[in-house]
Amino acid sequence: QVQLVESGGGLVQAGGSLRLSCAASDRTFSNRFMGWFRQAPGKEREFVAAISWSGGRTYYADSVKGRFTISRDNAKNTVDLQMNSLKPEDTAVYYCAAAPRYYSGNYYSKTFYEYWGQGTQVTVSS
Repeated sequence: QVQLVESGGGLVQAGGSLRLSCAASDRTFSNRFMGWFRQAPGKEREFVAAISWSGGRTYYADSVKGRFTISRDNAKNTVDLQMNSLKPEDTAVYYCAAAPRYYSGNYYSKTFYEYWGQGTQVTVSS
């Protein structure tokens, strides 16, 4: 069982920045694709960003490309999401997710991921 704990959410004005972090309790962290998703009230959970096992490949939703950066530290079992130029439409609960070991493929799909964190609220005021 992998436990994922997110931190770093909060309230920020439009144009501001936040950095989310996700800590994993898993010795096999470096063998897992990691992703960030978000869910706004009344909406489906949507893909935000993903990162490959070594961190060499990153993927982003079009809505956040150029503003958000995903990174990972396999020595510390953490994956971060740096969010810049935040907009009110970025307001959501943000979730960290871990794929099964050695899986690669549909990183943008919720069903690709095996474990989820509890989520952290990000609120962007206009």
